[in-house]
This record gives sequence, C-alpha cells and structure tokens, in this order.
Amino acid sequence: MIRFEPRGPVTALRMIGISVAAAGIALILAAVPMMFAGVSVFEAYGLMFKGAFGSLFAFTEMLTRATPLILTGLAAAVAFRAKLWNIGAEGQLYAGALAAVAVGSGALQLPAPLLVPTVVLAGAVAGGLVMLGPTLLKTRLGVDEVVTTLLLNFVILLFVQMMLEGPMKDPMGMGWPQSEPILDEAALPKLIARMRIHWGLVIALVAALGVYFLFKRTVWGFEIRAVGENAPAAQHAGIPVTATFIRVGLLSGALAGLAGVGEVAGLKGYLTADLSPGFGYSGIVVAMLAGLSPIGVVFAALFIASIFVGADSMSRATGVSNYLADLIVAMALLCVLVSGLFLRFRIRIVRRRSGREAAE
Repeated sequence: MIRFEPRGPVTALRMIGISVAAAGIALILAAVPMMFAGVSVFEAYGLMFKGAFGSLFAFTEMLTRATPLILTGLAAAVAFRAKLWNIGAEGQLYAGALAAVAVGSGALQLPAPLLVPTVVLAGAVAGGLVMLGPTLLKTRLGVDEVVTTLLLNFVILLFVQMMLEGPMKDPMGMGWPQSEPILDEAALPKLIARMRIHWGLVIALVAALGVYFLFKRTVWGFEIRAVGENAPAAQHAGIPVTATFIRVGLLSGALAGLAGVGEVAGLKGYLTADLSPGFGYSGIVVAMLAGLSPIGVVFAALFIASIFVGADSMSRATGVSNYLADLIVAMALLCVLVSGLFLRFRIRIVRRRSGREAAE
C-alpha cells in the first residue's frame, strides 16, 4: 500500500532547487522532439542562448519580453498566496491597456511628467476593478473565481474588439481595427536609445520589490499568508478575511493592468486585439515556477522570456517550429507541479500484514 506522509516546512533553498531542477528537466525532455526532427540538440540550444543573450539587441529584446511576464507573474503570485485563484490576468492586461489608451491618446492635455503617471495609474485602476467583480462574487456568494476570471478574459477581449471597431477606432488607421496612438507625452521613455526596452521594466522591478516588502515586512502581508494557509482559522483569529481577499484582488488586477500599460505606452504605441500573445496565462507559469516568490518571479520571467526569444531565433536558423518554446514552458510547469507533490509529501510503501499476523 502506498501512503503519502506530509514532510516538514519547505525551505526557500529547497524551493529554489526544485524550480531550477524543473527548468532543467523541461529542457532535457524538449530535446526528444528535437532529435526526432533531425536537429542537433546542442546546436539548437546554443542558438537559443545566442538568440536571447548573444548581443545587446538580443538581450534587450529578452528583457522587453520579460517585462509583462514579471507583472502578470506577480499578479498571479499575489493572488495565489491568498488562495484567490486569479486566472484572469489576460483580461486585466487588456483592461489596463484600454484605459491607458483612453487616457493617453488625447483625452487629457497634460505635460509628460503628469500624463505618464496618470496613464500608469489609469491602467492599474482598470485592471484592479476588473478583478474586483470576481472577488466580490467569491466572498459574498461563494462563486468559484476560477470560472469567473477565466470567462471574463473572453468578455473583456470582445469588449476591446468592439471598442476598436467603434468609438476608439483610429480614423487614420486605414481601416485596421486599432486605437488611436498614445501621445508622445504619455509614452513610457526608452531605457536605451534605438532599442525597444522601456521604463516598464523599471516599473516591473519596483513592483517586485514592493510585493516582496509587502509579504515580508507588513501586517497586511502576514494577513495574506494567514488567509492563504487557513482562512477559517484566520477569521477566528480576528483577521478580516473578506477585506483581505478584496485588497488582494485589487492588487493582483492592478499588477496585470500595469502589464497592459507597458505594452501600449512603452512598446507598441497603440492598442490592437492581438496585443498579448498570452502574457496573462504565461504569468501563471512564471508564478508557479517561482514558487510564488516575488523575487523568484523576476528570474522565472527572465527564463521564460529567454526561451521565447531564443526559440524565435533558433527557429529561423534551423527550421524547427518556435512552438518548441510553448512545449518547454508547459513541461516546466508540469515538472514544478509534480516536484511540488514530492516536496510536500513523502511516499512510503507499507506492506499489508495478514489477519493472523495482525492478531499475533
């Protein structure tokens, strides 16, 4: 008979080791389809590394790709710490982007030092308000937030498409469904001239440090951890569980909304329906790979971004589909989930004794 016995507390060092091992195992498993495709594994991974780190342009592209992943990863990590299963970061990202474009495309005439923070704040508020609805449904009516946040992604995306085909459509866009461009005064400045990397990366890193400080040094962070560990016990101890869930939902949605702000105000300059290739869903992988650690989210996002950017470069050189990146990311998530089981439980094989032996 197989028995699962709980282990002791999971140390941070062990969690880091599990995440690194999961990433390594995912790369090893992804080598199998490469070999069937007739491609040298070492050559392919070498090209992937070069495509992500081989030049200043490649490195900045990787950081640019990592920026929204850090923010959506933080959004998932914050919510999951409180056992609030936010699967709607994709929709919250689009809501933040829509609000940023609405404010930053000419609705307000302000100088850049005032307009840029206003655009950033508008995107964060929009993302937070989107998450407020599912959070209230969970706390007031007991509605499963996994269903509501997931389905809300499609509702928001359809709403964005409606706005891009209607009131917010760019009259100079030659018929393409896109918004009016962000004003230069509302755009996030570039960090390096003639590169796409922008101040959204700084915002993401500051957000990671802020969430780390929140978890480790504040009463609210303690309340989040307590509610996540055992909500009824936290309620019995006097912690306001409902208020904690609402605050967590607002913060989680705001972080995802900031990812949308960075994509339109720092990178693309206008909003389209294909703004995100799935950053909201990839953020869940980032958060799980990081063990819900805010600092770990930064490194996990860099790893995922390097895989995506490197796979694009490798695909052009070898002809192997860049969908290999999705395969690696999916395998990394599966490895983290499986290793998490063994991290928390010890498997013991117990032999059943016969009735006579038991009586003796």
